[in-house]
Amino acid sequence: MPEGVVPVKNFNVSRYLGKWYEIARLDHSFERGLSNVTAEYELRSDDGINVINRGFLAEENKWKVAEGKAYFVESRDEGHLKVSFFGPFYGSYIIFDLDKENYQYAFVSGYNTSYLWLLSRTPTVSEDVKERFVKKSKELGFDANGFIFTEQDLAK
Repeated sequence: MPEGVVPVKNFNVSRYLGKWYEIARLDHSFERGLSNVTAEYELRSDDGINVINRGFLAEENKWKVAEGKAYFVESRDEGHLKVSFFGPFYGSYIIFDLDKENYQYAFVSGYNTSYLWLLSRTPTVSEDVKERFVKKSKELGFDANGFIFTEQDLAK
């Protein structure tokens, strides 16, 4: 877990389930070139969470889909999960900031400062939320100059 990144407490998984739009991310190979990225979360029968990530790859004119599963690392009321898209290999999914009143946006980190996302329930967020995301990310050692703000022009 990146230094200073602390998972949110009093996390309510039921309120987090459903569709989220990716507003911003750091660049990494598994999302390179994708726009209109979304993540959908639903409960599994084994107390885990099904994860379905989608993004549009314009150069191939097609949607890319990745399905995975996630499980809480400690307790269900802490925003720290492990997620896998490839067999037994898990990565960290750490919700370190969240609109706790309405669950409208979330700041999510991976296991180090190379992985970071701003997710929203809507295809856009206010400038205030973007500025807060950039400021907090810089304070925690993420490379804010590397942010990719995701196009959401096909949002439904």
